[in-house]
Amino acid sequence: MNLLAIETSTELGSIAIWRDGDLVTRRCPPGISHSETLLPLISGTLRETGLGFADLDGLAFAAGPGSFTGLRVACGVAQGLAFAHELPLVPVGTLDAMALASGGEQVIVLLDARMGEIYHGRFSAAIALAPVAVCSPMTLPVPDSAGWLACGNGLAAYPVLRQRLAACVQHWQPELMPDAGAVARLAAPRLARGDWVDAAAAAPVYVRNKVALTVSERLAKGGRA
Repeated sequence: MNLLAIETSTELGSIAIWRDGDLVTRRCPPGISHSETLLPLISGTLRETGLGFADLDGLAFAAGPGSFTGLRVACGVAQGLAFAHELPLVPVGTLDAMALASGGEQVIVLLDARMGEIYHGRFSAAIALAPVAVCSPMTLPVPDSAGWLACGNGLAAYPVLRQRLAACVQHWQPELMPDAGAVARLAAPRLARGDWVDAAAAAPVYVRNKVALTVSERLAKGGRA
């Protein structure tokens, strides 16, 4: 089975080609918007692997949460390619893929949501224990059990999280970021069992509705107008 996966939830965009369990992953060029680089990167990587769109069995994309603009880019490109080449589409949760990539059994994923907040989720054996949510670092629900792995750039963005989670977290991966390879690893078995959507039904998962603070809110937090 051949699958193309797209991940642009953060500034570190990437794509992956899954070929019967083998993965080829490529990063989007830094400093340039994903909307400019994604399609050339996809075309070049397909040529590199000797595949064309006609050889693909499906597409996958990281549906969110993450950067609102990045999520729209991934969804839009995936939808367009799925329509054009009549391919099934598999939306994958950004934090679900991060939990898988961490390699942990009990995982807390913490992705910087900006605006003083984090996207967070808890996973056991890469299965979500509750819906992904957004909150401030000080209101993050803390597990009452030990042995957890915590990952994601939320840990670096908000050091207070380490203090609040110290009693329950055994391993830390603050450097772990969303990656298309993990999206492909989650999507491949779902595609194989027919768990996919039509392109028209695909949509980003924003988790929160607000994209930016108002001027008064920035001032209240000590920022500039």
